[in-house]
Amino acid sequence: MNKYPKTEKYDQKWIEENWMGPNPLQLLEELSNNMKLLSNMKVLDMGCGRGLTSVFLAKEFGVTVFANDLWIDPTENLKRFEEAGVSDKVFPIRAEAHALPYAQGFFDAVISIDSYHYYGADEAYFPCTFSKLVKPGGQLGIVIPGIAKEFPDGYPPTHKSFWLKPETGDAGEMFSFHSSAWWRHLWEKTEIADITSCYDIPDPKGIWYPWAYWADQNFKIKFGLESDDVKFLDADTENQIALIAMTAVKRGK
Repeated sequence: MNKYPKTEKYDQKWIEENWMGPNPLQLLEELSNNMKLLSNMKVLDMGCGRGLTSVFLAKEFGVTVFANDLWIDPTENLKRFEEAGVSDKVFPIRAEAHALPYAQGFFDAVISIDSYHYYGADEAYFPCTFSKLVKPGGQLGIVIPGIAKEFPDGYPPTHKSFWLKPETGDAGEMFSFHSSAWWRHLWEKTEIADITSCYDIPDPKGIWYPWAYWADQNFKIKFGLESDDVKFLDADTENQIALIAMTAVKRGK
């Protein structure tokens, strides 16, 4: 299991009350090891969910954070930021990923933890939207779920039912899962930024399973929904499911 000493300082109950996927603080700590975040920076936290990562950024690095999410009420997030003592550093915003209210080049860094695959697999998104958010020399960092390599059908043979969902006939969002090489090429070919890191995070199941077990026990009670994350991970008998970290620096002066 990977060690995340910064994350260990945070109350696990607080994390579990607010997480929306595999421990976002562990994922952000992993990513931040490949970035240089300084206290005078403005950082966009894209797809921040209930704001755990935004709190972490403010507390651990002293940066000013714009906590952007589409689904979570910004007033609810503001209350969390006030309770965490960071409301002077973290500003909640509700905006869709293709209709962001920020000036080009406004941010020193843009980070997305476990959300970029929902909108960023579109080839136009990085050059036309995401990269424009940071100034030249600005940093970009994402962590996304993915696969260890590309497959002819788009998915590991062990996971066909999760991609195609034959019981509903719905070929859904799982086709946004790609390999680290695929994501690297998506950004690299634009020649807008230099990739500074791109890799599969070690022991992805060690990060993912605690969330999966929690979701299996709590989703029905809290949200009236079923979670299949445990089945999804159990099906990965050939270790083809990945968590991918990628960072880059925008070119120019």
